[in-house]
Amino acid sequence: MPPNTTASSGQKPGKSGRKKGRRARLILIVLVLALIGGMAYGGYWGVSTVRSSFPQTKGSLTLEGLSGPVGVKRDGYGIPQIYASSDADLFMAQGYVQAQDRFYEMDVRRHMTSGRLSEMFGKGQVENDEFLRTLGWNRVAKEEYDTKLSASTKKYLQAYAKGVNAYLKGKDGKDISLEYAALGFTNDYKPQEWTPVDSVAWLKAMAWDLRGNMQEEIDRSLMTSRLGPKQIADLYPEYPYDRNKTITQEGAYDSATQTYAPKASTISGGTTQSTAGTGLAGDTTAPGGLQSQLSKLYSVLDDVPTAVGVNGNGIGSNSWVVDGRHTITGKPLLANDPHLSPSLPSVWYQMGLHCTSVSSKCQYDVSGYTFAGMPGVIIGHNQKIAWGMTNSGVDVTDLYLEKITGEGYQYDGKVRPFSTRKETIKVAGGADKTIVVRATNNGPLLSDRDDELVKVGKKATVDTAAPDRGDGYAIALRWTALDPGTSMDAVFRIDRASDWNEFRQASASFDVPSQNLVYADTAGNIGYQLPGRIPIRAKGDDGSLPAPGWDSKYAWTGQYIKQAELPYEFNPKRGYIVTANQAVVDKDKYPYTLTTDWGYGARSQRIADLITTKTGGGGKISPDDMRQMQLDNSSAIAAQIVPKLLKLDIADKNVRETQKLLEGWDYTQDADSAAAAYFNAVWRNILKLAFGNKLPKELRVKGQCLYVDPVDTTGPADDDRRVLECGQRDADQAQPDGGDRWFEVVRKIIDDEHNDWWKAPKTRLDKAIDTRDELFVRAMKDARWELTAKLGKDLDTWNWGRLHRLFLKNQTLGTEGPAFLKYMLNRGPWKLGGGEATVNATGWNAAGGYGVVWVPSMRMVVNLDDLDKSKWINLSGASGHAYSAHYTDQTDKWAKGELLPWSFSAKAVDKSTSDTLVLKP
Repeated sequence: MPPNTTASSGQKPGKSGRKKGRRARLILIVLVLALIGGMAYGGYWGVSTVRSSFPQTKGSLTLEGLSGPVGVKRDGYGIPQIYASSDADLFMAQGYVQAQDRFYEMDVRRHMTSGRLSEMFGKGQVENDEFLRTLGWNRVAKEEYDTKLSASTKKYLQAYAKGVNAYLKGKDGKDISLEYAALGFTNDYKPQEWTPVDSVAWLKAMAWDLRGNMQEEIDRSLMTSRLGPKQIADLYPEYPYDRNKTITQEGAYDSATQTYAPKASTISGGTTQSTAGTGLAGDTTAPGGLQSQLSKLYSVLDDVPTAVGVNGNGIGSNSWVVDGRHTITGKPLLANDPHLSPSLPSVWYQMGLHCTSVSSKCQYDVSGYTFAGMPGVIIGHNQKIAWGMTNSGVDVTDLYLEKITGEGYQYDGKVRPFSTRKETIKVAGGADKTIVVRATNNGPLLSDRDDELVKVGKKATVDTAAPDRGDGYAIALRWTALDPGTSMDAVFRIDRASDWNEFRQASASFDVPSQNLVYADTAGNIGYQLPGRIPIRAKGDDGSLPAPGWDSKYAWTGQYIKQAELPYEFNPKRGYIVTANQAVVDKDKYPYTLTTDWGYGARSQRIADLITTKTGGGGKISPDDMRQMQLDNSSAIAAQIVPKLLKLDIADKNVRETQKLLEGWDYTQDADSAAAAYFNAVWRNILKLAFGNKLPKELRVKGQCLYVDPVDTTGPADDDRRVLECGQRDADQAQPDGGDRWFEVVRKIIDDEHNDWWKAPKTRLDKAIDTRDELFVRAMKDARWELTAKLGKDLDTWNWGRLHRLFLKNQTLGTEGPAFLKYMLNRGPWKLGGGEATVNATGWNAAGGYGVVWVPSMRMVVNLDDLDKSKWINLSGASGHAYSAHYTDQTDKWAKGELLPWSFSAKAVDKSTSDTLVLKP
């Protein structure tokens, strides 16, 4: 549950009271947990409570509904490998085992996806539930289950739910997890049975977290209160196609056949295969009142709990595959590390699903990473193929301004009635609340979830063709995931695919979220596919800003890019494929706009350079080379800026002392590097002086205040006219965040010493800045004293890891409340290397500080020559039980960049097994 904001920084009405209510409940929880921990007279009862929720991993259990015995073999890290003789038994056992380890997590997340958090945590979550009910994930998931999914997928979902419910049968909350034991003292919540729709809804939440550029759409609109069109364009430069390669490079779109046709070659005996089958009402200035509206919408979005660990910002991931011509094994190697915000337990759950004999009755022999609460494997390999995923960033959401008129909305000069439904929210310890959800033809009205969002300020400006503002414009959301789809079918089809043809056919069902899929097989082939339901927009609408919903010219056409037209590659001549959120295809070689907001390619190009450096002289890449690439800490922006910093004539001897730290530095951000600590502090201050202080308050860090020129001034104001404005964003969501978009912004102006962005007004302590070098000197001075305050005067004690720390927090009771509760449920810190937009993407937000805000949430390297020689690691551990040995038993190794053996064959699994549990019919 996200922390509350303060009244002085844009708090929504009523939040203070809710926070006090939550704090009172949490104090009760602390007292209960003190007993559970054996710290008072209830010690013996507490120990028995903790142990009673731990899973049974040895011996045998009877599970009603199985058709035959199922073996569950766990290794020394508690990672389960399940063996069954039918598909239904396999997925039933998966449900049972995941519930053993993670049911509390599963229950919280399904309450989130269905907008029912208030049932567990009380009235403090009502606003989140209102917003989630407005999106209607659970409603869409039910429609998907009823009308879209295949009969076999429904069978698997039913079997999974049966396994979860078999685990729940006869158990009280305290028998399931420590958290339920605590919650039992504050409300009478009882876990309910699992349903197939609960699993399907998870994919909607996953799609929400990976939804594309909605955040950029809001931010660009908010910027218009302070910046002009040229300045905003400076801060969102075009993707550098000339420097950072796109994912697909050897294909082209054929307008005659309406297909994307990559060139292909035969690799290692494999065969080539084919399955081809604008602005706000046209104005460049956001309405003044819309600033407030969009800012509040951002606050609502930011408060919504995350599903897979990220709330729209900082999304990233690496995956790449190298064919056998360039590896020491002679077969492909495939690496993947999705970047998500850290959570405890990790969003990923490692496991293997094995049919004792693969046949039409039992079709699966697959191992990898999945989510607790969902059957199948999301990322991993089976006996023939391996695959990885990164977020494509394709734009599948649009915000629409809507003209509200009476009981309807305006569209092409006529008033249409809203589509409405009622939703009743049950509240633990309080009265039910009923809301009405309204929707236009463009989607649900997000602005209905806050009374203040309905009205737009009197200064709103739109073009003359716009309808009169009247009571204001509302905001609706158009999003592909609000239509029922077939992504759940794709999960099972990919899990049992045996070659490139079947993999591509399976990916066609993966409609949301759109992901970059990399592929390799034991026959030696490699490939890439962009899947997803990607809208074809009307002419002139690129999805970069909220669009006028009253004009049909801006509506989605109802058409989506066909599978045969989506970019892919198979066995490219270069021998490798890299995806790291960069542009998928050159814009001049593709007729559709996929997005205007790609990642800028710093990570992808570095990975490609590491591969070609190794192979350029005839070298071969080993599995450990792939692991080492995942740990690469090189900073692309340091290589740009440090040479200029070293040329500066510094008068202050203390700053000269820190300047010398940069001499001879190789730009790698190791945890023990003093140079990395100082450079990143300089980078943070460069961004603040050049850009951050010029952004509107809605984008700056909450509580950080500065005097600015009034909005209505055309030039620098007199000192006595400057007004105090305080930022409104949480520190890990503010701008400039320092990612590779900002690398590109600075790269474009770094040789223009007199560019206006380098100018900064005088302060009480410093004179005005007019040039790049003056700004760099100020940034170096500010960085020196910032780190002196944080790390001390002795430079010998400085290092990056002391600033760049990872804390793992339990995502419900561990994110707020008294320190003692957090101490019991949370873990850390770990001092990390890496950084923003590096391959080892331990991200930090330069506007807010140096703490780690997203991480490689897992790492894997798949060896297609011998699958038993593949390696993997998770961020935390298999268990969600706070006092289990497997709660965070992988984290130390993860932090050191180590990988664990990944057993796959029956022989290898037997050798690594520590505990065996037999589930009997």
